[in-house]
Amino acid sequence: MRTMPDFQTAARQGAAESILSTNRVIRNTYLLLSLTLLFSAATAGVSMALGLPHPGMIITLIGYFGLLFLTARLRNSPWGLASVFALTGFMGYTLGPIVSHYLGLPNGGQTVMTAMAGTAANFLGLSAYALSSRKDFSFMGGFLMVGILLAFLAGLGAIFFEIPALSLTVSAAFVLLMSGLILYETSNIIHGGETNYVMATVTLFVSLFNLFTSLLHLLGFMNSED
Repeated sequence: MRTMPDFQTAARQGAAESILSTNRVIRNTYLLLSLTLLFSAATAGVSMALGLPHPGMIITLIGYFGLLFLTARLRNSPWGLASVFALTGFMGYTLGPIVSHYLGLPNGGQTVMTAMAGTAANFLGLSAYALSSRKDFSFMGGFLMVGILLAFLAGLGAIFFEIPALSLTVSAAFVLLMSGLILYETSNIIHGGETNYVMATVTLFVSLFNLFTSLLHLLGFMNSED
């Protein structure tokens, strides 16, 4: 029979192993996220340099959800890393024509740089807060899931029915929702809710991608109104 000190030692060892595991997931997530951001930026740059057209909404949705499903299936195998780069590279390719469009507008360079700076500041600030405060934001999960689904459907409606006001509203909603998702996922990693760094990377990357494109849309509209 174990004595009380034995249980205390086992508990301390379990806590230490949990902390090490969490730190490993955080380290691997941010390393992979950095690499995928660079790779996505490179594919976006190639897309812009070659003047490639946007693949269109249907191909974009099929490619995105197909690669996302593949990544989820392969998340525990070495092929999961290849799938992550395929997904983020494809998203970078679709981003290239969008950025080219905004660069062609008056003050387009300033608009793109401001959107990039806003995205970086938002991500770094929210991540630092979640990591330093270690608050549990798991309560946001249900709200974010419903909010993202509704915003996605509203965005499709804005495209099909060509409603600019709804499109701007969706972009503003996505800025808030993606900010919340960054807090939620970072907290999820810290508290052991997410133990797979591949899926953690995908979630944070998608958050950054949608945050950047939403800010780009809002800033582009404001500049066009000047």
